[in-house]
Amino acid sequence: LLHIVSIFTLLFSGVQTGCKNKDPLFFITAPKEMEALSGSCLLIPCSFREKPGEKFDNKRETFGVWIKSDSAFGNNPNNVVYNSSRSQNSYAVNISGNLREKNCTSVFYNVNSSQTNRYFFRIENRPFLGTASCDPVNITVRDSAWSPTIEISGDVKEKNSVTVTCSALTPCPYSPPGLTLNLQPNPHRQMEKNKDGTFTTTIQQNITLSEIHDGYNIICFARYPIDGGKNTTRRTKVTLSVSYAPKNTSASISLTAGRWVELNCSSRAKPPVSGFTWFENTTSGAMKVGEGENYGLNATEEGAYYCVATNDVGSQTSPEIRLMDPSYQFRVVGEVLISLHLLHTFLDLF
Repeated sequence: LLHIVSIFTLLFSGVQTGCKNKDPLFFITAPKEMEALSGSCLLIPCSFREKPGEKFDNKRETFGVWIKSDSAFGNNPNNVVYNSSRSQNSYAVNISGNLREKNCTSVFYNVNSSQTNRYFFRIENRPFLGTASCDPVNITVRDSAWSPTIEISGDVKEKNSVTVTCSALTPCPYSPPGLTLNLQPNPHRQMEKNKDGTFTTTIQQNITLSEIHDGYNIICFARYPIDGGKNTTRRTKVTLSVSYAPKNTSASISLTAGRWVELNCSSRAKPPVSGFTWFENTTSGAMKVGEGENYGLNATEEGAYYCVATNDVGSQTSPEIRLMDPSYQFRVVGEVLISLHLLHTFLDLF
């Protein structure tokens, strides 16, 4: 019970701290925290509702006001940065929403870092006058752009098709960032509206993976237009880790002591090979003779052998290697040496 009371007290004190001694006549729905890029614009999605018992008359002339720092602007009239009833304002703002429909969506143009502050929206619909003193919008204006994000959907294995999506925050949908992927062909950008009314710019590209994509760097560039016809660019890099079946599988022979030989199987794969299986090609077909990277047998066991390398993605079969009885090989070599010796002796006589 004490724990519950403590949580309630904490929550209640938080609410009181934000709206201490305030009884606003209306409220707005807008993002609490927003970021903008210096030299660009910022769209603030906004709607409002009046306090129960209060009456907003949409047939009357209505003006919107933006106030910085403190909602109580009476003693600080310079805190009023925009009033739609005035022709001259300290901020370049446009209320693009229809106030008669309780849409207070606004655009701040050519913002700069000195405008980092909290802002309050006010409605003047006489005799209804009210400031959303409990719903400030905290705006941070930054000098550097945001890095884009890269997402890869799908199973990152060879032969699979995956979708690469690059996204960038778009606080100014009237001047969205240009996006570029180092993939061909480069797709067209799309701008999507988020649930909170803000925007995101994206591009997507489908690629079919192969082993050569393992370790490949996918790079996305986001180029944000700013005032004066300039641009500021950020990039993000993601390195692909592609799983693939065994490649370059081969079998080889190594001699050991006596008449014993060892067959070796090698392959490269990702993830690594989980098992090697040895087969002998017989007149009756392939016959499994062993497992493991190495397989030992007597050198007199003539035949054609091959190995199969397997991992979680797939398998690959090596080319055959033929094993011959070494005594036959030595007999042939000996006969050749004797023939060469006789020929040499014959030539010496002449």
